[in-house]
Amino acid sequence: MTRIKEKFAELNAKNEKALISYVMVGFPNEKSTISAVRGLVKGGIDIIELGFPFSDPLADGPVIQNASTISLEKGTKIKKFFALVKKIRKETDIPLILMTYTNILYSKGYAKFISEAKKAGIDGFILPDMSIEESREYLLAAKNNADTIFLISPNTTKARIEKIAKASTGFLYLVAVFGTTGVKSGIKKYSLDAIKNVKKLTKNKIPVGIGFGVSTPEDVKKYVKAGADAVIVGSAYLKLIDKTPQNQLESKIASFTKNLKKQTII
Repeated sequence: MTRIKEKFAELNAKNEKALISYVMVGFPNEKSTISAVRGLVKGGIDIIELGFPFSDPLADGPVIQNASTISLEKGTKIKKFFALVKKIRKETDIPLILMTYTNILYSKGYAKFISEAKKAGIDGFILPDMSIEESREYLLAAKNNADTIFLISPNTTKARIEKIAKASTGFLYLVAVFGTTGVKSGIKKYSLDAIKNVKKLTKNKIPVGIGFGVSTPEDVKKYVKAGADAVIVGSAYLKLIDKTPQNQLESKIASFTKNLKKQTII
C-alpha cells in the first residue's frame, strides 16, 4: 500500500477527510519551500503536492503561473527538485505528490523519471495535461511504483469519469470550477453537485479530492459536507508565501493550515 492510500485509510478510521496543499518548489526560493513545508507539517497537513515549474502551465491561473516563472528564473531544475524532496523526506513521512506537466516526464522517459522520483521520495503524480487516451506508457511505468492521479471536471461525462477513475490510484482529482486554478469567489452549486455525482459513479472505490479556487476554512467545510474525501488548497498558499517575510513563514503557514484542517474533521 502506498503512503497516499495509507493516509486515506488512516483518516477514514478517524472520521477525517484529507487536507492537501500545493506549493511551488523554488518559489520564491529553496529556503522558503523548506519553511513552507515545515509549516504545513506543523499545521497538520495530510498530503503535500510539490509543483515543478513548467514554461507553459495551461491549467494554472496567474498566481501559480507567476510562481512557476519565478522558480524557473531562480534555476529550479529536476536534479535540484529531487535533492529538495530528499531533504523533505528526512524530516517527514507525509505523502508527497509531484504536480507538473507531461513533457517533463516524457522528455526523460517515463520509467526513468518515475524511478528517480520514487527514490527521492515522491509517492504519486498529477499531470494536468495527461489525457487518458495517451496514458498507456505512463501508466505502465508508474504501475506498482507510484500513484497516478487524474483530473476530471464537473462536466466530464459519466463514461469518461468511469474510465478515468479506473486509471487513477491514490485519489481522483475533481476540478471545482471551469477554467484555470486560482482563488475564486464563492462555491458553485455545480461543484457541490459534481462531488455527489462522482462519488455515486465511483461507488467509493477511490477517494475523491476537490481543488481549484479553494481558499478559506468555509470553502473546506462546504466541500467536506458535500462528501469530498479531500480538499486541495493551492493558490491561497502561494499568496501567503509571497506576502510573508521568511522569518515568519513557517508559523504563518502552520496557523493557516490548522484553521483549514479543523474543517476536515467530521
